[in-house]
Amino acid sequence: MANLGRPPCDEGVIRSGKSEAPCSPSSGPWVLAATIIGSGMAFIDGTVTNVALPALQQDLGATAVDAQWIVESYALLLASLILVGGSLGDHYGRRRVYSLGIALFALASIACGIAMSPGQLIAARALQGIGGALLVPGSLSIISASFEGERRGKAIGTWSGFSGITAALGPILGGYLVENVSWRAAFLINVPLAIVVLYIVTRHVPESRDPDARRLDLPGALLATLGLGGIVYGLIESSSRGFGDLLVLISLVLGAAALVTFVLVERRSHEPMMPLSLFNSRNFSGANLLTLLLYAGLGGSLYFLPFLLIQVHDYSATAAGAAFLPFIVITFLMSRWAGGLVTRYGAKLPLMIGPSIAAVGFILFALPGTQGSYWTTFFPAVAVQGLGMSLVIAPLTTTALNAVEGRHSGLASGVNNAVSRTASLLSIAVLGIFVFAVFSSSLDDRIKNLNLTSEQQAIVETEKVDLGGAEVPEGIDGETAAAVERAVDEAFVSAFRLAMFIAAGLAIASAVAAAVLIEGKGETARPEEIAQPGQAPSASSPA
Repeated sequence: MANLGRPPCDEGVIRSGKSEAPCSPSSGPWVLAATIIGSGMAFIDGTVTNVALPALQQDLGATAVDAQWIVESYALLLASLILVGGSLGDHYGRRRVYSLGIALFALASIACGIAMSPGQLIAARALQGIGGALLVPGSLSIISASFEGERRGKAIGTWSGFSGITAALGPILGGYLVENVSWRAAFLINVPLAIVVLYIVTRHVPESRDPDARRLDLPGALLATLGLGGIVYGLIESSSRGFGDLLVLISLVLGAAALVTFVLVERRSHEPMMPLSLFNSRNFSGANLLTLLLYAGLGGSLYFLPFLLIQVHDYSATAAGAAFLPFIVITFLMSRWAGGLVTRYGAKLPLMIGPSIAAVGFILFALPGTQGSYWTTFFPAVAVQGLGMSLVIAPLTTTALNAVEGRHSGLASGVNNAVSRTASLLSIAVLGIFVFAVFSSSLDDRIKNLNLTSEQQAIVETEKVDLGGAEVPEGIDGETAAAVERAVDEAFVSAFRLAMFIAAGLAIASAVAAAVLIEGKGETARPEEIAQPGQAPSASSPA
């Protein structure tokens, strides 16, 4: 669930690209099929993994920290390398790099499916992240290069429609496979899909390059990966090792140093992968700050939702996968309407209202206890969340695109897309610290009067690393065992509530960022439309 919903600016990436190798009308459907299935693989895998985590945690004996790494290893490489992945396609051929990404993703999926330990699965997921960083931007750039004019608009509409279907069916399909076949099948399903994509790409997708492509910024990519990796490693491992652990401290310090060096390198580079000059635009800075805060709340908090549904509320994997279906349907149906609001009112107003409504959704998630029907517990929260995010996606894309010169709109879209992924990556690690701390203290309070032996208390202590999946020690009588199990459930609910309250605070902060930084309708001009000193000012364009 942490990767639920398409990141912002996917459509912006497509619209801003150049039609360098228009395909024939007969090849158009094949090009769309190849890009929809390929990008769908990466999206489905992200949502399916969260639904599969409770099952593979039990099957592989993975701790809750291991489960975080299974998600984060993929997200880390994808967020760090996605801008470079797009550049590689521009330089060496979009079809070639896209095919390489599909093949690598498929091989990594096989490795995930046959993994026999948490460590093997984490390594395979990291390899999947590299493949995803090649195929995700590749799918968008191939659509840009293959269609022009009216055909591009229709292609974007088709791609968006099928992406919505993929978003709706992916978690349900994944849950069904986990429940009725195996969590391994949720990864191995990528293999036949990859074979189909590679066949279509070979036969029908034209090759294209950008002769004016920006220079590859490999130092920037390396520093971004090391910086984010160090920070994420230190934050996740601090849950079990503590912040006083030497390895945790070294990791955090080195990660922070790498990120500072990344900023310095990008500032001095002639063609950086993330031009810091883009952030001179108030609107662009505001859009990305809003993205960072809101998507941190969304990705970080909802990472824990499948655990709550499956381990506490006893949902099946299929039911857990379907729980967020209303969110996907609402955002799919309302996003186009929300895009029209930008024309009427500008982007600022919906970008203030949308996150505020999403904050209410987070609070509603915090209300249920350990029992209750889906329709009275989580459905209201899911529906309100969907309504709030519907008001954000299109205005956010418009703001990011209009905030920079037209020739930089593709890069601006890519940066905003990467920021959303980085937000989720970091927030899962940060919120994990609070969830572990609250769960541990809450569980201690609930079992201190249960008259457990010191040995049994020690076993409960070791089980804390599994959070809601903690098992009751053997040899406890039935009534006490039920009390311990109830204590575990209630402790996890307490921790989940804190995560939701923090997410609500992040959503409110994102609304404040929009109010302060993003300009209203009629106040904004594209940078190339702003008059230079000594020139007459030109008419401003709407935000």
